Amino acid sequence: MHEETGGAAAGVGLAAVLFDMDGLLIDSERLWLEVETGVMDWLGGSWGPEQQEQMVGGSLDVAVRLMLEHTGADAAPEEVARRMVDGMVERLSASVPMMPGAKELLAEVQAAGVPAALVSSSYRRLLEPVLDALGREHFVLTVAGDEVARPKPDPEPYLKATAALGVPPGRCVVLEDSPNGLAAAEAAGCRTVAVPGLLPIREAPGRVVVASLCEIDLAGLSAMVG
Repeated sequence: MHEETGGAAAGVGLAAVLFDMDGLLIDSERLWLEVETGVMDWLGGSWGPEQQEQMVGGSLDVAVRLMLEHTGADAAPEEVARRMVDGMVERLSASVPMMPGAKELLAEVQAAGVPAALVSSSYRRLLEPVLDALGREHFVLTVAGDEVARPKPDPEPYLKATAALGVPPGRCVVLEDSPNGLAAAEAAGCRTVAVPGLLPIREAPGRVVVASLCEIDLAGLSAMVG
């Protein structure tokens, strides 16, 4: 149970909008594939889109475990994780590719005074260059994958965000691109908008599915929570 405390938490309507990052706001899945392929070359194995699909929306720890299981390599998980994060930091520091409609939706939510949070499975080091590119002013809160004990698909990241915002999950809308992220948000009690990336996603109670962020606006998000 999360107690409602003043401001946006009082009354009814949309209390906050929570955004995933990879594959939702930024077009990073191809960058992850490049990094994963390079790390797998170092481990002595091969990698492709079919392997990447197993890791969409998951944590870095899960990705490292799958890569080591796939190759049977005798490498320290910490070293594999370091190479993954270093590779992504290098790419994101050079350029952050935005998804269509991302900046426009963030600006609309901010202009309306609705609190927004970034809730990602990526480590804090990866959030920083993305926040610089998206505009830190769009978010009142950010939660990184290495700041929770149980990452997505566990609801902890979204429960942590809604608790910190002081708003009930049932009055929040989460935007996600992966089944893992949707599972986390819906287990937390949030309404969801799915923008499918690498994996197909079906409509479900409390969930809207759109082809891109260009198809959703603040009015649509508000309508989802009455």
